[in-house]
Amino acid sequence: MLKSTVQRSPPSSAVDPAVTMLTSPAKLKYVSLAVLVLQTTSLVLTMRFSRTLKEEGPRYLASTAVVWAEALKIAACLLLVFSDLNFSLRALNSTLKDEILDRPLDTIKLAIPSVIYTLQNNLLYVALSNLDAATYQVTYQLKILTTALFSVVMLGKKLGLYQWLSLLILMAGIALVQWPTDTAADPEATDASSGSQFMGVSAVLAACCSSGFAGVYFEKILKETKQSVWVRNIQLGLFGLVFGLTGMLVVDGEKVRESGMFQGYNKITWAVVVLQALGGLVIAAVIKYADNILKGFATSLSIILSTLISYFWLEDFVPTSVFFIGGLLVIAATFLYGHERKATANPSRV
Repeated sequence: MLKSTVQRSPPSSAVDPAVTMLTSPAKLKYVSLAVLVLQTTSLVLTMRFSRTLKEEGPRYLASTAVVWAEALKIAACLLLVFSDLNFSLRALNSTLKDEILDRPLDTIKLAIPSVIYTLQNNLLYVALSNLDAATYQVTYQLKILTTALFSVVMLGKKLGLYQWLSLLILMAGIALVQWPTDTAADPEATDASSGSQFMGVSAVLAACCSSGFAGVYFEKILKETKQSVWVRNIQLGLFGLVFGLTGMLVVDGEKVRESGMFQGYNKITWAVVVLQALGGLVIAAVIKYADNILKGFATSLSIILSTLISYFWLEDFVPTSVFFIGGLLVIAATFLYGHERKATANPSRV
């Protein structure tokens, strides 16, 4: 009896760690995706709400929000690096000196994507000041096309049949989403909204181009070096903080000198700043623990949630049948683009 119990106990004790090892990554995968859905949807909706909220006094300056988001992102990345180094200040100082100060050429390379990301963040405020959250969310998926094209040109990537087909479907879907509605029958309504609609769409298109180029450029840098992603984000944030402050002084310098950087700030404004700062960290977690298909699912779910909340809560969006078809095409294209990457990745593992 003793032998049987002794022989049975090792397998049972050996199974538990294995089960834990199998379930833990799966949990991290879906937790990171759930956080991505919540972060993306919350950022778009709160940013839209904050830019259309009617309150007494001046509205907060988007340029200052970009600056504070960069500062928070730097602080978060520093904390993550500090945690990886077992909370050793000496190790943190040594790492920052070795990775940033002692490698000036590698650090300067990040100035290019940093200034583009800073421009992009400001463009998103312009877009959501002029477009409803649902239209913005769907149209912003055009960054899939720009990222794919820059990947082909800059990284020499080859796209498969499904991916080229998905890009065509994506363009068709976004074209339907931007299809003129019946409001054009009212000349006064058209005059009142056409300018802002054009400005919003232009800002989204410019943000898609900047996002595609900066994302591929950053990916190329990460592949050429072995630095930590968090250290790279600190470098990006430092440049972003400099460029953000410069843009703030150039565009809104007079307003900042008159009323300060915190003019028009409230709880919603700070929520936008925090959500924008967390965006890059959440994406990094999704890239680490999930794959393209699940990321596409999270993006699609975010589009659906944004559309529903815009219709029932913000009440600034009335979906048409053409928008509905275009949105479905964009969601289908998002899934299709990630499908072939998964299919081609499986054989290499075997």
